[in-house]
Amino acid sequence: MLDKVLIANRGEIALRIVRACQELGIKTVAAHSTVDANLKHVLLADETVCIGPPASAQSYLNMAALIAAAEVTDSVAIHPGYGFLSENADFAEQVQESGFIFIGPDPKTMRLMGDKVSAIRAMRESGVPCVPGSDGLLTEDNEDNARIARNVGYPIIIKASAGGGGRGMRVVHSEASLFSAIAVTKGEALSAFGDDRIYLEKFLEHPRHIEFQVLADNHGNAIHLGERDCSMQRRHQKIVEESPAPGISAEVRSRMGDRCAEACIEIGYRGAGTFEFLYQDGEFFFIEMNTRLQVEHPVTEMVTGRDIVKAQLLIASGEPLQWRQQDITWSGHAIECRINAEDPKTFMPSPGTVSLWHAPGGPGIRVDSHMYSGYVVPPHYDSLIGKLIAHGENRESAIARMTTALNEVVVEGIHTNIPLHQEIFQHAAFKRGGTDISYLERRLGLK
Repeated sequence: MLDKVLIANRGEIALRIVRACQELGIKTVAAHSTVDANLKHVLLADETVCIGPPASAQSYLNMAALIAAAEVTDSVAIHPGYGFLSENADFAEQVQESGFIFIGPDPKTMRLMGDKVSAIRAMRESGVPCVPGSDGLLTEDNEDNARIARNVGYPIIIKASAGGGGRGMRVVHSEASLFSAIAVTKGEALSAFGDDRIYLEKFLEHPRHIEFQVLADNHGNAIHLGERDCSMQRRHQKIVEESPAPGISAEVRSRMGDRCAEACIEIGYRGAGTFEFLYQDGEFFFIEMNTRLQVEHPVTEMVTGRDIVKAQLLIASGEPLQWRQQDITWSGHAIECRINAEDPKTFMPSPGTVSLWHAPGGPGIRVDSHMYSGYVVPPHYDSLIGKLIAHGENRESAIARMTTALNEVVVEGIHTNIPLHQEIFQHAAFKRGGTDISYLERRLGLK
């Protein structure tokens, strides 16, 4: 078992990791910026190390400071959480070269799956269905690019190979705008990611976003924990997630989940990961793999009864997976709402002092949050301040419990997006289930 883990993150996910470590008897070190000295996980960790000022580049993205913090505290492993450096293969490599365990995949696998072009190629070779596209990078040859686009069929979407978070993407509806779109996307990709490589795919006009959670160990074992529907989005940012996905049968879940698990074995994947798909007209199309823990992992934990963070820690310690695929069953339905410190109409961040925080409760309700009355939400980081999860015996029960919980939670002193969630849960389309990824933007008049 790992003796001591340094947590290279903040907020609710850092607190989640502290709790998992405590259950396993693992000592924790909270690496924090100056502004985060009073975060809940910092107060609960066995040791703390200040790694720099509030700016992420000088603290949570400072690889040298994080590794130095692990060295001075005699930590044996580093857990990156999600965001920040969690999918940075260079960081994972530096961690390992410095003699520590990186709680995540091998850097080579991260590079393979972090580059969307190589990831798609690897998935095609593993038999995972992919969106029709360029089967490689676009070149400077405009005639060749036009031929590829015609073969795929308009509309198409041009994507940055190193892209993520909804950036570096542009939809093209005709050849007349293809070349200018390629040039603009290349410029955006270079500016945002330092990498101007791009590729193109068929643009699916009304897809859902369905993803599969996987776990794999160092002993050639891999399983899936089912799927999540993350289609309720704004500007490619997930707002509501649920499991299981409405309308996905047990047979389809088993077939697609098994393909994902088999792909993990073929590429030598280790740890927790998520295969993301677009789902339209009864077909799945792979788009990318997240080589880390997902924000929405609690809904999977609620329906399977399996602790994904503890599994990460055990895998990193060299243990084989605790479960085989036949051990995994699904019970009921779970929904997660991401609670952000932002204006519910303009979506502008709302940092400041939380004068009152009251978490909801009741049967089937889980709150993952680092909030407390008097906490000051800083302006330097992501606006996520908590996750509200509701579990019920079926989807209708989960929706009813979440509706009650949203009415019960109290956050004063700052704006939050709770009113938006309350509105969503009254939508007839949401209650029916199966909305596509553009539904919320259409509803909000953004499309």
